[in-house]
Amino acid sequence: MLKSNSATQATAATLRFRQPTAEDGYALNQLVAASPPLDTNSVYCNLLHCTHFAETAVAAEEDGKLVGFISAHIIPAKPNTVFVWQVVVDKSQRGKGLAKKMLKEVIKRPACAEVKYMETTITPDNEASWALFRSFARDLGTELNHSIWFEKEAHFGGQHDSEALLCIGPFAQ
Repeated sequence: MLKSNSATQATAATLRFRQPTAEDGYALNQLVAASPPLDTNSVYCNLLHCTHFAETAVAAEEDGKLVGFISAHIIPAKPNTVFVWQVVVDKSQRGKGLAKKMLKEVIKRPACAEVKYMETTITPDNEASWALFRSFARDLGTELNHSIWFEKEAHFGGQHDSEALLCIGPFAQ
């Protein structure tokens, strides 16, 4: 079983994982805005992620600067499933495995004690996200299944690519 620590050290240096606070909302908004092609949300939406969903979100900071973030929540109708809304990693941290470390931190959270599945949506052409979640599933020794969930025309009025729903699990913690 994975143990949780509110400020788990990711490296021996200064990178650490913690539960976000409202003070992270604006920094999160700026981090996402600097990380295309991610969809930006309002600062208010980011503040809600940092407060209402803080128990299932992860803020990664280095020397006091927000360098990574995962917005996630337990699906109300599926209490054994955590849904990852967005993963963002500062360009200074890319290629270092930070995103996968943050995913592992999410499922170690006390709020995820009953979680056996992780879901997320990804556009078909987002190769980096596909690679991340496939690698995460492999590390957990479990399956990754997917199907189109939100369609470009039917759900986005043709203004956004379709989103595939990925389901990883079941997994043991």
